Amino acid sequence: MKYKIWYSTESFADYIIDNTILNWKNISKSKMYESDANNSANFHTLPDHIKKILYLDAPDIIVEFNSEPIFSIEVSTEAWTWHNAFQRFARLAASVENNVPAFYIYPEAAIITRKDSLPKWDKINPLIFKALNDVMSIYKIPAVLYYFPSDYRLFPNDASSSPNLMNKWLKFDTRIDYAWSPEWTDWEMISMFNSINEIIQSIELDWIINWREKLLSKRTFIDRCSIMNREFIEKWWSIDSSPITATKKIPTEYLLNYLSNYEDSNYKIWNLLKSRNETIIYQVDAKFRWDPYPWALAALDYLLCREWKTFEDRKYNLILAWWEVIINNENKSISINSNKASIEDFTMAVKASENKNILNKNYTDLKNSEISRYYMQVRYWSTFSKVKHIRVYSYFADWILFNDWALWRDA
Repeated sequence: MKYKIWYSTESFADYIIDNTILNWKNISKSKMYESDANNSANFHTLPDHIKKILYLDAPDIIVEFNSEPIFSIEVSTEAWTWHNAFQRFARLAASVENNVPAFYIYPEAAIITRKDSLPKWDKINPLIFKALNDVMSIYKIPAVLYYFPSDYRLFPNDASSSPNLMNKWLKFDTRIDYAWSPEWTDWEMISMFNSINEIIQSIELDWIINWREKLLSKRTFIDRCSIMNREFIEKWWSIDSSPITATKKIPTEYLLNYLSNYEDSNYKIWNLLKSRNETIIYQVDAKFRWDPYPWALAALDYLLCREWKTFEDRKYNLILAWWEVIINNENKSISINSNKASIEDFTMAVKASENKNILNKNYTDLKNSEISRYYMQVRYWSTFSKVKHIRVYSYFADWILFNDWALWRDA
């Protein structure tokens, strides 16, 4: 029995190994490359079962057992914007959608400092707990959050008294081999290590049986889900929090009327979008960019739209609109009020990504080091060559609306 740890940062991989029963197992480690877009020299060398988890974004760690991925881990220390809890959500979703349990380490609160004001705590957006719970409800696979250790609970009303001023009031492991990893003695991390051990013990005992299906009935995960539900209830004051406050629901008929100019005798919009009577629109008041909107879009899919395992199984269409959608009830249509983003912003990002493709080369023009990468692109086309925000936008959005043009899927 052999375990392999795919990592983005080796010191964090060592931190996980040395604090769990992986330390007693037959293990090896390998560097994990995020995508063909950002590491064309090495990404194609990753095994196919790892690539499949990276189709939206890359977690910090993937652990496999006998070439079968058994869990992933994502760690973040950022908590300074309300959207930021969702910044890694697509990575978690991609893992769980491939039946791989996902662990998320994220601060309960971190310090923000501004000129002429005392430091204060910026607290977690509690909707992340509901989003993860909705993912688990659909896939029956753990997607659990553990707090990155901080001084928040010791000094909830006096951030300036925290002893970890230089680290945004977060608590890091002081051992030099695990630089920038969470403090390992914190109860949240001990709980996570126990959950990881639960997975390892389960897979070794029930390898022939469907061990994944049993995980959420294990006491370790039942208790964690209870804690997450409690945290959501205690921290939540209104379900209408960001990013939900940036959405509106309209009849799908209004969208279809808006897009009717694209139809003619040779083309009609197909039935997937028409099959849902209502549509959720996520309105983005910003220039076209990558952060934080694609990750919030992914979360909104599970918070508001998804009923089963694919985008086809949505109760509502999910639309990304670059800014305000004006509803015209008299004409049963809409308009877009924006001059910040254009379809050209999107297509230029796609074109830039396509520069990573080598499928237009003749075989004789390929370097030896490019042959296997070429073959990967033949199989997956530009799936891994596009930058990640384009991958996420095109994966989750049924429609993307700009003030000048639109994109949509037929199936």
